[in-house]
Amino acid sequence: MSQKKLISLGIPCFNEEKNVIPAYQALKKVTDKIKKYHFEFIFVDNGSSDATREKIKKIASKDKQVVGIFLSRNFGPESSNTACLNYATGDAFIGIPCDLQDPPELIPKFIKKWEEGYDIIVGIYRKNEGDYLIRFFRKTFYQIFKLISNINVPVNATGFGLIDKKVLKALNSLPEKYRFFRGLRTWVGFKSTQIEYDRQQRKKGKSSYNIFDYFKHAEIGLFGFSYLILDLMVYLGFLLVLFAFIFIFGYLFTVLVFGNPIKGAVTILVSIIFFGGVQLLAISIIGKYIQVIVEETKARPIYIVDKTINLKTSTS
Repeated sequence: MSQKKLISLGIPCFNEEKNVIPAYQALKKVTDKIKKYHFEFIFVDNGSSDATREKIKKIASKDKQVVGIFLSRNFGPESSNTACLNYATGDAFIGIPCDLQDPPELIPKFIKKWEEGYDIIVGIYRKNEGDYLIRFFRKTFYQIFKLISNINVPVNATGFGLIDKKVLKALNSLPEKYRFFRGLRTWVGFKSTQIEYDRQQRKKGKSSYNIFDYFKHAEIGLFGFSYLILDLMVYLGFLLVLFAFIFIFGYLFTVLVFGNPIKGAVTILVSIIFFGGVQLLAISIIGKYIQVIVEETKARPIYIVDKTINLKTSTS
């Protein structure tokens, strides 16, 4: 008899003390019905300040399928996602947030598509019951990202989904620190498909994400996967130089024909403000790309692990 394959479930957590046990119970309820596979539950605590770590320890002490990874501090949302990927040992990996906004009941559908030969199955939400402003900015960002990036990330794509072991290996081999998972998942290629679902509102606890975190995340995606912004500044610079030459020749012609009817003070002031603003914008954009380069060249780890539970090389 052939040995059952293992599927890793990655559950990143930050201040989710009210959701850790309900999430585990909901996932366990779904996976217990899938007899043909083994499952491991990888809970990564991203430096929570509440009782999240204690809740993970509690379930890990009772279930050896639960792996606890505790980071030394909060390193940002992509760090806990990356830790889930790095510690996964299964033939497939399913990432699902701890807040239960993404229904665990979709897991059998993901697995079915995987069995049909798809290497990447992406969850796409039709409807999101979260904050309207956040939903608006998320949708707008992905629409812009799709237009200007060099990869095709679906609008309304979530981190919830399944990837095959070879995709997992490819993602773990990428050395970059400035990570945007949804972009990287698309960039590596492989055969993919999508499953639509309705994203639910958070039932317990409060999201640690605010609108500024979303802007920061969007910035990482844009500057990590698109050079169009730099290209636009080049084109804008060319047009402004062309405009300046036309203005100079037009002004000289006006002076020669009509004297000097144009009052210079206002024209000079407006020109200084306009061109100064364009230069500042261009320098800022270049600075953002330099920031990405600096972060990458530092070669610092994406996260640092404090303790682990139920690993063969556990440090707990």
